[in-house]
Amino acid sequence: MKVIEHISRAEKTMFSFEILPPLKGESIDNLFAHIDPLMEFNPPFIDVTYHREEFIYKKRENGLLEKKTIRKRPGTVGMCAAIKNKYNVDTVPHIICGGFTKEETENALIDLRFLGIDNILVLQGDTMSHETMFTPEPDGHQYASDLLKQVVKMNKGIYLDEGLENTVASDFCIGVAGYPEKHYTAPNLNTDMKYLKLKVDEGADYIVTQMFFDNQKFFEFVEKCRAVGIKVPIIPGIKPLTTSKQVNVLPRIFHIDLPEDLADAVEKCKNNDEVKQVGVEWAVQQSKELLDFGVPVLHFYSMGKSDSVYKICKELF
Repeated sequence: MKVIEHISRAEKTMFSFEILPPLKGESIDNLFAHIDPLMEFNPPFIDVTYHREEFIYKKRENGLLEKKTIRKRPGTVGMCAAIKNKYNVDTVPHIICGGFTKEETENALIDLRFLGIDNILVLQGDTMSHETMFTPEPDGHQYASDLLKQVVKMNKGIYLDEGLENTVASDFCIGVAGYPEKHYTAPNLNTDMKYLKLKVDEGADYIVTQMFFDNQKFFEFVEKCRAVGIKVPIIPGIKPLTTSKQVNVLPRIFHIDLPEDLADAVEKCKNNDEVKQVGVEWAVQQSKELLDFGVPVLHFYSMGKSDSVYKICKELF
């Protein structure tokens, strides 16, 4: 079932979460052990991220550079199939620009359609660790809006090879990302909003936001969206803090602000167990305000660990 169908049929706010593909060599049982406790709260769908392989260039003795892969993760398509099979729950694979050619994207979409997966989230994806700016693959997409257009065309039965015979139209529900504190490459929030509206006009069915810790920024973001004519559902993304290091790391990586009260509370913690408790309490309060606001879904960035999200949901659902 599509995400927007789940939302339209729901009588109250739903719960969903996002998982990371495990590192190469980890068993699927570890993934299921993370998901199992959270199934108590009946998520209608689970997001599965995609992480590009990471590589470095090592200098050979002859002075030439050799490309060496240093990290791989299992494929998102396979993980979605495994989760759907085990839990009979819808999955939302993330499809990104980085690391894919247009042909490889089309092949992934064909596989997803074959498996009966109805939803995708289209994203530009992160820059590689050695890059200062995002660089697409040769014959890949530069922007999420371009990737979105490819999916929309497939939904109309239009493939890369327009002469292809006996094509079948896909029917993906398409999600896109929204940034309450603006995307880091945008010069200002209004410009960012213009491009978000463009993606909705081109066929995006719903928006899920980047993590945020100040609900007022989300409320203002929703107000701006509605003011420019964005009418699709907007799902807030919530990330419970779990370590003291995240106070500095998350703002740097995700270009977000942490409220002073939250940063001060973490600073007073003696260890990460205390930080986790602060993170749970903050997320519970955030979630209660968002429930009162009437959000369609509370979407949690679990980052591969379920214990904090479980404690939060025990207070809410």
